[in-house]
Amino acid sequence: MVPEDLRYTREHEWVRSTGEDTVRVGITDYAQEQLGDVVFVQLPDAGASVGPGSAVGEVESTKSVSDVFAPLAGEVVARNETLDSAPELVNSDPYGAGWMIEIRVSDPVSLDSLLDADGYRAVIVQ
Repeated sequence: MVPEDLRYTREHEWVRSTGEDTVRVGITDYAQEQLGDVVFVQLPDAGASVGPGSAVGEVESTKSVSDVFAPLAGEVVARNETLDSAPELVNSDPYGAGWMIEIRVSDPVSLDSLLDADGYRAVIVQ
């Protein structure tokens, strides 16, 4: 499942615009399937500065540990506290309740540099 209304990274993060200069970020359905059952999520605190491609957290599953990368430069303005006690939401609802962080982006136009749904589909079928 690759929702049409989101943007994506080659590292399997999705990005949803939530305001004029804010975005919500999570990992894709494809990524959570590859990981298996998620048992722990580590996320940055609000106020953290992030750069595109920098590791901002980790997702631990029964199979492995994977980094979560910032898709854009900016400041973390929220983290999904629910994942502290219910990391399995990343598996059951990756595009909804399983979101990870919200970022106030430094340059909202940079959102256009991310993959659209067709571009991301091309990445995952390779």
